[in-house]
Amino acid sequence: MTKTLHFKNTTISYTDQGKGTAVVLLHGFLENKRMWDAFIPEWSKKFRIITIDLLGHGETECMGYVHSMENNADVVHEVLSDLRLRKAILVGHSMGGYVALAFAELYPDVVKGLVLLNSTSRADSDERKTNRDRAIKAVKQSFQNFISLSISNLFSEENRERLSDAIENVKKEALKTPLQGIVASLEGMKIRMDREVLLHLTPYPKLLVLGKKDPVLNYEETKEQIEDTQVQLLSFPDGHMSHIENQEAVQSALLQFFKSIKS
Repeated sequence: MTKTLHFKNTTISYTDQGKGTAVVLLHGFLENKRMWDAFIPEWSKKFRIITIDLLGHGETECMGYVHSMENNADVVHEVLSDLRLRKAILVGHSMGGYVALAFAELYPDVVKGLVLLNSTSRADSDERKTNRDRAIKAVKQSFQNFISLSISNLFSEENRERLSDAIENVKKEALKTPLQGIVASLEGMKIRMDREVLLHLTPYPKLLVLGKKDPVLNYEETKEQIEDTQVQLLSFPDGHMSHIENQEAVQSALLQFFKSIKS
Protein backbone atom coordinates (compact mmCIF):
# COMPACT_ATOMS: atom_id res chain seq x y z
CA MET A 1 0.00 0.00 0.00
CA THR A 2 1.30 3.46 -0.92
CA LYS A 3 2.05 5.87 1.91
CA THR A 4 3.08 9.51 1.87
CA LEU A 5 4.98 11.91 4.08
CA HIS A 6 5.88 15.58 3.80
CA PHE A 7 9.49 16.66 3.77
CA LYS A 8 10.59 20.25 3.09
CA ASN A 9 7.12 21.09 1.72
CA THR A 10 7.33 18.17 -0.70
CA THR A 11 5.08 15.09 -0.79
CA ILE A 12 7.13 11.88 -0.80
CA SER A 13 5.52 8.60 -1.88
CA TYR A 14 6.70 5.18 -0.71
CA THR A 15 5.56 1.61 0.05
CA ASP A 16 6.36 -0.66 2.99
CA GLN A 17 5.66 -4.42 2.86
CA GLY A 18 6.78 -7.51 4.73
CA LYS A 19 8.68 -8.08 7.97
CA GLY A 20 12.31 -8.64 8.89
CA THR A 21 15.50 -6.84 7.90
CA ALA A 22 14.64 -3.66 5.97
CA VAL A 23 15.60 -3.51 2.29
CA VAL A 24 15.22 -0.13 0.54
CA LEU A 25 14.78 -0.27 -3.25
CA LEU A 26 15.71 2.87 -5.19
CA HIS A 27 14.70 3.21 -8.85
CA GLY A 28 16.68 4.85 -11.64
CA PHE A 29 16.22 7.94 -13.81
CA LEU A 30 12.82 8.00 -15.60
CA GLU A 31 11.66 5.07 -13.46
CA ASN A 32 9.58 4.95 -10.29
CA LYS A 33 8.89 2.59 -7.41
CA ARG A 34 6.72 0.39 -9.64
CA MET A 35 9.85 -0.95 -11.35
CA TRP A 36 10.20 -3.30 -8.35
CA ASP A 37 6.67 -4.75 -8.53
CA ALA A 38 7.83 -8.12 -9.89
CA PHE A 39 10.29 -8.61 -7.02
CA ILE A 40 8.23 -7.56 -4.00
CA PRO A 41 6.01 -10.68 -3.63
CA GLU A 42 9.03 -12.99 -3.28
CA TRP A 43 11.37 -10.70 -1.35
CA SER A 44 8.71 -9.53 1.13
CA LYS A 45 8.19 -13.11 2.35
CA LYS A 46 11.43 -12.83 4.32
CA PHE A 47 12.30 -9.13 4.35
CA ARG A 48 10.70 -5.75 4.95
CA ILE A 49 10.71 -4.18 1.50
CA ILE A 50 10.51 -0.39 1.17
CA THR A 51 10.24 1.30 -2.22
CA ILE A 52 10.51 5.06 -2.60
CA ASP A 53 9.68 7.43 -5.46
CA LEU A 54 12.72 9.71 -5.68
CA LEU A 55 12.31 13.46 -6.19
CA GLY A 56 10.33 14.41 -9.31
CA HIS A 57 9.54 10.77 -10.16
CA GLY A 58 6.40 8.67 -9.72
CA GLU A 59 4.12 10.20 -7.09
CA THR A 60 6.84 12.22 -5.35
CA GLU A 61 6.83 15.94 -6.07
CA CYS A 62 9.70 18.08 -7.32
CA MET A 63 11.70 19.97 -4.72
CA GLY A 64 13.45 22.48 -6.94
CA TYR A 65 15.40 23.02 -10.15
CA VAL A 66 18.23 20.68 -9.16
CA HIS A 67 17.61 17.37 -7.40
CA SER A 68 21.05 16.49 -6.05
CA MET A 69 21.87 12.95 -4.98
CA GLU A 70 22.21 14.33 -1.45
CA ASN A 71 18.66 15.79 -1.60
CA ASN A 72 17.40 12.35 -2.57
CA ALA A 73 19.47 10.68 0.15
CA ASP A 74 17.83 12.99 2.70
CA VAL A 75 14.42 11.88 1.38
CA VAL A 76 15.38 8.22 1.90
CA HIS A 77 16.57 9.02 5.42
CA GLU A 78 13.31 10.81 6.18
CA VAL A 79 11.30 7.74 5.08
CA LEU A 80 13.41 5.45 7.27
CA SER A 81 13.05 7.85 10.21
CA ASP A 82 9.29 7.94 9.67
CA LEU A 83 9.26 4.12 9.80
CA ARG A 84 11.60 4.16 12.84
CA LEU A 85 14.14 1.99 11.07
CA ARG A 86 17.72 2.26 12.31
CA LYS A 87 19.40 0.07 9.69
CA ALA A 88 18.68 -1.08 6.14
CA ILE A 89 20.15 -2.77 3.08
CA LEU A 90 20.09 -0.39 0.10
CA VAL A 91 19.59 -1.42 -3.52
CA GLY A 92 19.89 1.26 -6.22
CA HIS A 93 19.37 0.92 -9.95
CA SER A 94 21.44 3.37 -12.03
CA MET A 95 20.59 6.84 -10.59
CA GLY A 96 19.20 5.01 -7.53
CA GLY A 97 22.73 3.68 -7.03
CA TYR A 98 24.10 7.24 -6.98
CA VAL A 99 21.50 8.08 -4.34
CA ALA A 100 22.39 4.96 -2.32
CA LEU A 101 26.07 5.98 -2.36
CA ALA A 102 25.22 9.54 -1.28
CA PHE A 103 23.13 8.03 1.53
CA ALA A 104 26.01 5.73 2.52
CA GLU A 105 28.29 8.75 2.82
CA LEU A 106 25.81 10.91 4.75
CA TYR A 107 24.36 8.19 6.98
CA PRO A 108 27.02 5.45 7.23
CA ASP A 109 25.66 3.92 10.44
CA VAL A 110 22.30 3.15 8.82
CA VAL A 111 23.67 0.95 6.00
CA LYS A 112 23.75 -2.85 6.50
CA GLY A 113 24.50 -3.72 2.89
CA LEU A 114 24.65 -2.10 -0.54
CA VAL A 115 23.71 -3.28 -4.03
CA LEU A 116 24.62 -1.17 -7.06
CA LEU A 117 22.49 -2.44 -9.94
CA ASN A 118 23.83 -1.18 -13.29
CA SER A 119 25.37 1.78 -11.50
CA THR A 120 28.75 3.37 -10.80
CA SER A 121 30.49 5.10 -7.91
CA ARG A 122 32.33 7.50 -10.21
CA ALA A 123 31.33 11.07 -11.03
CA ASP A 124 30.35 12.09 -14.56
CA SER A 125 33.22 12.59 -16.98
CA ASP A 126 33.33 15.88 -18.91
CA GLU A 127 31.84 14.04 -21.87
CA ARG A 128 28.97 12.70 -19.77
CA LYS A 129 28.32 16.19 -18.37
CA THR A 130 28.09 17.54 -21.92
CA ASN A 131 25.67 14.70 -22.77
CA ARG A 132 23.50 15.62 -19.75
CA ASP A 133 23.27 19.21 -21.08
CA ARG A 134 22.31 17.84 -24.51
CA ALA A 135 19.66 15.67 -22.88
CA ILE A 136 18.19 18.68 -21.07
CA LYS A 137 17.86 20.50 -24.40
CA ALA A 138 16.41 17.42 -26.12
CA VAL A 139 13.74 16.78 -23.49
CA LYS A 140 12.65 20.42 -23.59
CA GLN A 141 12.33 20.22 -27.38
CA SER A 142 10.48 16.90 -27.62
CA PHE A 143 9.47 15.17 -24.39
CA GLN A 144 8.05 12.00 -25.98
CA ASN A 145 10.89 11.49 -28.47
CA PHE A 146 13.45 11.91 -25.72
CA ILE A 147 11.79 9.31 -23.52
CA SER A 148 11.21 6.82 -26.32
CA LEU A 149 14.85 6.95 -27.46
CA SER A 150 16.28 7.05 -23.95
CA ILE A 151 14.42 3.94 -22.81
CA SER A 152 15.07 1.82 -25.92
CA ASN A 153 18.78 2.59 -25.71
CA LEU A 154 19.04 1.15 -22.20
CA PHE A 155 18.49 -2.43 -23.42
CA SER A 156 21.05 -4.48 -25.32
CA GLU A 157 20.20 -4.60 -29.03
CA GLU A 158 19.57 -8.35 -28.91
CA ASN A 159 16.87 -7.89 -26.27
CA ARG A 160 14.91 -5.04 -27.85
CA GLU A 161 12.64 -7.30 -29.86
CA ARG A 162 12.34 -10.06 -27.28
CA LEU A 163 11.37 -7.59 -24.58
CA SER A 164 9.33 -5.18 -26.69
CA ASP A 165 6.26 -5.40 -24.40
CA ALA A 166 8.35 -4.76 -21.28
CA ILE A 167 10.10 -1.85 -23.01
CA GLU A 168 6.73 -0.29 -23.92
CA ASN A 169 5.71 -0.59 -20.29
CA VAL A 170 8.90 1.14 -19.11
CA LYS A 171 8.23 3.96 -21.61
CA LYS A 172 4.66 4.30 -20.34
CA GLU A 173 5.88 4.70 -16.77
CA ALA A 174 8.65 7.09 -17.88
CA LEU A 175 6.11 9.36 -19.60
CA LYS A 176 4.55 10.01 -16.18
CA THR A 177 7.75 11.79 -15.10
CA PRO A 178 7.24 15.58 -15.20
CA LEU A 179 9.59 17.71 -17.29
CA GLN A 180 10.87 19.53 -14.21
CA GLY A 181 11.65 16.19 -12.54
CA ILE A 182 13.65 15.05 -15.57
CA VAL A 183 15.67 18.26 -15.86
CA ALA A 184 16.29 18.51 -12.10
CA SER A 185 17.56 14.90 -12.03
CA LEU A 186 19.85 15.42 -15.02
CA GLU A 187 21.29 18.51 -13.30
CA GLY A 188 21.70 16.54 -10.06
CA MET A 189 23.47 13.61 -11.73
CA LYS A 190 25.76 15.99 -13.58
CA ILE A 191 27.12 17.52 -10.35
CA ARG A 192 27.32 14.35 -8.26
CA MET A 193 30.52 13.53 -6.40
CA ASP A 194 32.90 10.65 -6.98
CA ARG A 195 32.31 8.08 -4.23
CA GLU A 196 34.60 5.24 -5.30
CA VAL A 197 36.34 5.39 -1.91
CA LEU A 198 33.17 3.96 -0.32
CA LEU A 199 33.61 0.72 -2.27
CA HIS A 200 37.06 0.35 -0.72
CA LEU A 201 36.62 1.52 2.86
CA THR A 202 33.09 0.70 4.04
CA PRO A 203 32.72 -2.41 6.25
CA TYR A 204 29.33 -3.81 5.13
CA PRO A 205 28.72 -6.32 2.30
CA LYS A 206 28.48 -4.86 -1.20
CA LEU A 207 27.36 -6.27 -4.55
CA LEU A 208 27.85 -4.75 -8.00
CA VAL A 209 25.59 -5.99 -10.83
CA LEU A 210 26.69 -5.14 -14.37
CA GLY A 211 25.72 -5.85 -17.96
CA LYS A 212 28.57 -6.55 -20.38
CA LYS A 213 26.73 -4.77 -23.20
CA ASP A 214 25.48 -1.88 -21.08
CA PRO A 215 25.23 1.09 -23.48
CA VAL A 216 25.39 3.56 -20.57
CA LEU A 217 28.21 2.16 -18.42
CA ASN A 218 31.40 0.75 -19.90
CA TYR A 219 31.67 -2.72 -18.37
CA GLU A 220 35.47 -2.90 -18.05
CA GLU A 221 35.80 0.64 -16.68
CA THR A 222 33.02 0.13 -14.15
CA LYS A 223 34.48 -3.22 -13.06
CA GLU A 224 37.84 -1.51 -12.39
CA GLN A 225 36.28 0.28 -9.41
CA ILE A 226 36.08 -2.91 -7.38
CA GLU A 227 39.62 -4.19 -7.95
CA ASP A 228 41.28 -4.91 -4.58
CA THR A 229 37.95 -4.62 -2.75
CA GLN A 230 35.60 -7.08 -1.04
CA VAL A 231 32.75 -6.07 -3.40
CA GLN A 232 31.04 -9.05 -5.04
CA LEU A 233 30.47 -8.87 -8.80
CA LEU A 234 27.54 -10.32 -10.72
CA SER A 235 27.83 -9.93 -14.51
CA PHE A 236 25.27 -10.53 -17.25
CA PRO A 237 25.79 -10.54 -21.04
CA ASP A 238 23.10 -7.87 -21.53
CA GLY A 239 22.34 -4.15 -21.14
CA HIS A 240 21.55 -1.52 -18.50
CA MET A 241 18.24 -3.05 -17.38
CA SER A 242 19.35 -6.23 -15.62
CA HIS A 243 16.17 -6.29 -13.50
CA ILE A 244 14.19 -6.83 -16.74
CA GLU A 245 16.74 -8.43 -19.08
CA ASN A 246 17.80 -10.96 -16.40
CA GLN A 247 14.86 -10.76 -14.04
CA GLU A 248 14.85 -14.25 -12.51
CA ALA A 249 18.61 -14.34 -11.98
CA VAL A 250 18.60 -10.88 -10.36
CA GLN A 251 15.68 -11.85 -8.11
CA SER A 252 17.45 -14.98 -6.93
CA ALA A 253 20.95 -13.44 -6.57
CA LEU A 254 19.75 -10.43 -4.59
CA LEU A 255 17.65 -12.63 -2.31
CA GLN A 256 20.76 -14.70 -1.54
CA PHE A 257 22.71 -11.50 -0.91
CA PHE A 258 20.05 -10.21 1.53
CA LYS A 259 20.06 -13.58 3.35
CA SER A 260 23.86 -13.51 3.68
CA ILE A 261 23.68 -10.33 5.76
CA LYS A 262 23.27 -11.06 9.45
CA SER A 263 20.24 -9.42 10.99
